[in-house]
Amino acid sequence: MAVNHYENFPVASLVLPPRFRDPVARIYRFAREADDLADEGVTPDSARLERLEHFREQLRRIERGASPDIPWFEALAAVIREHRLPIDAFADLLSAFAQDVTKKRYADFAEVLDYCRRSANPVGRLLLVLYGALTPQNLAYSDAVCSSLQVINFLQDIAIDYRKGRVYLPQDELARFEVSEEQIARGDTGGNWRAFIAFQSERARTMLMSGAPLGRVLTGRIGLEMRMIIQGGDRILTKIAAVGGDVYRQRPVLRPHDWVYMTFRALAA
Repeated sequence: MAVNHYENFPVASLVLPPRFRDPVARIYRFAREADDLADEGVTPDSARLERLEHFREQLRRIERGASPDIPWFEALAAVIREHRLPIDAFADLLSAFAQDVTKKRYADFAEVLDYCRRSANPVGRLLLVLYGALTPQNLAYSDAVCSSLQVINFLQDIAIDYRKGRVYLPQDELARFEVSEEQIARGDTGGNWRAFIAFQSERARTMLMSGAPLGRVLTGRIGLEMRMIIQGGDRILTKIAAVGGDVYRQRPVLRPHDWVYMTFRALAA
């Protein structure tokens, strides 16, 4: 799952079997800490990239059996070694976060998906390895879910990202719908904005649902967690539609009653 949208889905991890909770927390912490290096505060870009490189060095240390020099990486190293988690998946996350520092626009949806491949999909792969459920088909399902959740987060955070100088919406599709960056800057939902957001949302939902079988393939509480995560993504898209795409003034988030609804739907699925 994409790092920025973890705010929507962490409660789902409470349904996991206890033996998985600490390893999942370690994976999420790595993703969050690295994402914050690229995203938070007013640190110069050069310093952000340097700190991300320091994280890469920790991964290299773990890979060669040495001790990390960042204390909390020790617990992550133990999880990686115990569960034989792929180091390259963590490195892919760092690649995406470094790209956030250097790349601010995306020409088309293929470029967006390439970012999702490194910013979101590695987490799903790591969890499948952790659960002992990594198969080609399960990975394809997971990639669809993770990429869709990243795209959904982009739709949630259009205004937030713009203030950070980033636009993850495909430039060619903005042009096709005659939506300008000036319109985004104004928070203007006029013109073709509603149709543009509907197009983005429908594609994200189609992608999400194409990976939904994973929630039934995975068994027990792991499958329930996955079904809740999928319900969460779908719920956010429903909220975006309910406000007519006005994510500027009504950023869609999950509330306690949404979790009740999602749990009911996940149990019934």
